[in-house]
Amino acid sequence: MIGIIDYGMGNLYSVSKALERLGYDYFVSEEEEELSKATGLLLPGVGSFRDAMAILNETGLKAFIDKEVVAGKPLLGICLGMQLLFEESNENGFAEGFSFLPGKVKKFPGQDSFGKSYKVPHMGWNKLDIKKPDSFLMNDVGNEHVYFVHSYYVDTQDRDVLIASANYAEEVPAVVGKGKVFGTQFHPEKSSHAGLAILRNYAQYVERNDS
Repeated sequence: MIGIIDYGMGNLYSVSKALERLGYDYFVSEEEEELSKATGLLLPGVGSFRDAMAILNETGLKAFIDKEVVAGKPLLGICLGMQLLFEESNENGFAEGFSFLPGKVKKFPGQDSFGKSYKVPHMGWNKLDIKKPDSFLMNDVGNEHVYFVHSYYVDTQDRDVLIASANYAEEVPAVVGKGKVFGTQFHPEKSSHAGLAILRNYAQYVERNDS
């Protein structure tokens, strides 16, 4: 069963409804004791990196998630939740992330390498460029369009964590993963077939991990 972590900065309703639609068991909680009973965790996120990490540290949920990941429990981060999996960000001031994955979170500069301006935030449907088609997360997912809403993106030099990317003036990590830690920059619960397939693939992975 998937435990959706409620720390006050996630779109819990849409993620919950997506899992419900797919027919997978889940629960939403902010309590460590209850979340510890989940066979896989889901970390949503909307808002500021620094604010999110402050709440996670203050509530003890960061230490809890650290412990669960070290113990081998699967974790999926969505949107801001994916960014939190990386090392650091300067959004609203410097903050350290979980450092499960190597990389830094940076703001879109709003201007490409040729000096052409583009809109920030990145909002709308963009096509996936799958880098690791053999990843279980990509089962039944092609180079489809998915829905993004973000002003900050992950800059990582480790190509091994990149499962899929999108292009928005530059390459943007869209699906990442290493070990049992995964993330999507876009909102899978709002991304039609491709997004629901990724959520289903993660839920099935959690079931296999518990067997």
